[in-house]
Amino acid sequence: MDINELKSVARAIVADQKGILAADESGPTIKKRFDAIKLECSEENRRRYREILFTTMGAERYLGGVILYDETLRQNSTEGIPFAELLNSRGILPGIKVDSGAKSLALHAGEKITEGLDGLRERLQEYRQLGAKFAKWRGVIEIDAAALPSSYAIRANAHALARYAALCQEAGIVPIVEPEVLMDGAHDLQRCETVSAQVLEAVFEELAAHGVALEGMLLKPNMVIAGMKSPQQADTGQVAAATMRCLARHVPPAVPGIVFLSGGQSAEDATAHLSAMNQLGPFPWQVSFSYGRALQAPVLDSWKGQEQNVAEAQKIFLRRCQLNSLACAGKYDSGMEGAA
Repeated sequence: MDINELKSVARAIVADQKGILAADESGPTIKKRFDAIKLECSEENRRRYREILFTTMGAERYLGGVILYDETLRQNSTEGIPFAELLNSRGILPGIKVDSGAKSLALHAGEKITEGLDGLRERLQEYRQLGAKFAKWRGVIEIDAAALPSSYAIRANAHALARYAALCQEAGIVPIVEPEVLMDGAHDLQRCETVSAQVLEAVFEELAAHGVALEGMLLKPNMVIAGMKSPQQADTGQVAAATMRCLARHVPPAVPGIVFLSGGQSAEDATAHLSAMNQLGPFPWQVSFSYGRALQAPVLDSWKGQEQNVAEAQKIFLRRCQLNSLACAGKYDSGMEGAA
């Protein structure tokens, strides 16, 4: 493990108000997205869609990294250039999703554990050879108003995240540690903050036990937000204050960057929340984004699988990247939506 290399990569991803495009949708997930625009989920359509995102001119000003799916890391551009090489040539670091998904946690009804540790050491070596500079593993924490999550589900997911992170650093790959407290359900803001704090405490306890160098990783947490079914929805300022209070208490300053997931929020809400958080700074870590749907949903709606729509789709993608970069500096305003 070269800690200096890990630190350099982690910092580069979030430097200069840059963030991450999460383009690591699994087969079933990308099929749902394509079904919504009535497009066949073929390998070529998946390749072409990712190529549209990766070749958007100017996106390198706002993106420090892109998380790829295994299939995508092995694909090439229309000109035959491997996607990892294409991204690297533009100063955007390629990453790779390495977990195999959340499965039911045995004997714990309603809870999940993420799998994929078996054979991970060997896969990481291959991914590094294919050009991956960082990786991502998502732990899923189910939440309700009272019973969930159990302390065991929190510990089990924290342990898996730490084992993954240690294997990544051993292989010379920066781990993105993603403990996601879901925003489904009817829990309120306070319940989300309480559970998020418990999860972060467990995660950093396990990372320390596994010897993970915090300077060579990034954290990808949920925002502290009320469940989508909660009658008590918080405003942007309340979400920002609760989230940063929770992180300030439980995330060590050695971590170079926090890159939020959007978690099912609209593109506009995810950007507004990020900007409001940065307005509360400065913080010891860079506070940025690692968005999938919040960057891509407007792009898919514009593209619809039609080549004649590519230029407009790329324009929309570039604008969303730019708006989230502004949010990293606390300079986004909702009045910017729709502006050229």
